[in-house]
Amino acid sequence: MELWEALKGRRSIGKVKLDVPPRECIEKILEAATWAPSHHQTQPWKFFVLQGRARQRLGEEMARIAMGKIADQETEDVRAKIEKLKSKPLRAPVVIAVAVTPSEQEKVVEIEEIEAVACAVQNMMLAAHELGLGTIWRTGSITYEPDLKPFFGLGERDRLLGFVYVGYPDLPQRESVGRPFTEKTVWYDE
Repeated sequence: MELWEALKGRRSIGKVKLDVPPRECIEKILEAATWAPSHHQTQPWKFFVLQGRARQRLGEEMARIAMGKIADQETEDVRAKIEKLKSKPLRAPVVIAVAVTPSEQEKVVEIEEIEAVACAVQNMMLAAHELGLGTIWRTGSITYEPDLKPFFGLGERDRLLGFVYVGYPDLPQRESVGRPFTEKTVWYDE
């Protein structure tokens, strides 16, 4: 696949089949991530691959955290929301949790570490597309809950940034919705 074809053809795929991609494919995706640029070569990313029962455990932990923040847990609406949250990690056969561990070097700016991880995620998603896999980067308020950090063994300075859902696409390819760069670009010559 040519670079421009990959850039223009990759789309977020929200519905995937439950067939588990081979481990070799997931490893290629992770390797692609590690080739992303990072300021001062800190490589601040961390990846946690969840498959099988681990996805269910993540959903249960997310639900437990959410329930702890709700006063009236007995309503049907709340129970439905909790069940939905619990099932979210089961929407794909592979979920890759993505975190940042900011460098403690004085010259490193934390936002640049987050930007580097975002570049790594883009590499992952492009590599997955090239391998015939679909991905979508999901977040939501539960992602940023400090109480979710222990599930991944993350420290105080670490931050969970999102989840990349990976699987074989179960949707037809959508057309591009990209806008011309000219709509988002201002040129300065002097």
